[in-house]
Amino acid sequence: MSPAQPINARTRKKTVTKLQELAYELKVAQAMTTEVITVSPDTTMAEFREILRANRISGTPVVEGGKMVGIISIEDLIKALASGEVEAKVGDKMTRNPETLYADEPLIHAVSKFERLGYGRFPVIDRDGNLVGILVQGDIVRALLRQLEIEYHEEEIHRYRASHIFEDILADQITLLFRYHIEGGNFTKAGDASSRLKKTLTRLGIDPRIVRRVAIASYEAEMNIVIYAEEGEITAEVQPGQIRIIAADKGPGIPDIEKAMEPGFSTAPEWVRELGFGAGMGLPNIQNCSDEMKLESTVGVGTRLEILIYLPSATQ
Repeated sequence: MSPAQPINARTRKKTVTKLQELAYELKVAQAMTTEVITVSPDTTMAEFREILRANRISGTPVVEGGKMVGIISIEDLIKALASGEVEAKVGDKMTRNPETLYADEPLIHAVSKFERLGYGRFPVIDRDGNLVGILVQGDIVRALLRQLEIEYHEEEIHRYRASHIFEDILADQITLLFRYHIEGGNFTKAGDASSRLKKTLTRLGIDPRIVRRVAIASYEAEMNIVIYAEEGEITAEVQPGQIRIIAADKGPGIPDIEKAMEPGFSTAPEWVRELGFGAGMGLPNIQNCSDEMKLESTVGVGTRLEILIYLPSATQ
């Protein structure tokens, strides 16, 4: 179907917490433990038991020649002990091709994986497949708390008279315009535009609850451009009563918008999924953060997404 039918949605305002916002902003590398205890495939289960006991851990990656080849846990040890295989090799009992995280992935991807798979830990690798760390849920909590403290002090330092900008400017109509160019396929810079927009709005003194919603919505819109389009642009218009975000791209377009709005639906290629992106939650997350949302797309031409978020003064 071309062009695709537009979707207009007036959505119920959702509360986005500061922790959710930070989970989008932080990378896995900022939360992971870098001093990783490892074993080799030739380690016996008896030796593995002593390693767990001495270090008070419940599992560890298995490394051979600098590359991770598997993961072994206390559950594997218990099974080996129960079957009398205490001298068995770790290589025979480990889980091969375990689920991993990339160090440069947004932390929100790790949160999603913990919730979806129920694992206790994830090995962290770089883009060359080298083991660089390990992440447990407690690491995420500690990283978020650290960042909360850092951002609190930074916001106190950077908050200045721009917080009263709409009161100080004398004009019949005021609009602040911020424009960001997005390069399709450039995952190295993915998230840069939304991060800069968030910092700008924070320094303007915009309500932190609004900034969180803008940050998540603009991040998801930016990622959709990076994943699917050749190039695009995100524009943020800040007015006394509202913030309007427009994400427009030159790309393949969306054949079925209603299908694309379903949580978990994704047409991202496998290589993009392997990078940790394209989980199919972008548009639903944007809708959850918006007061109003309008999506138009023409197959073979591109997509235009408009997000409207009201400022508190406009709704009180």
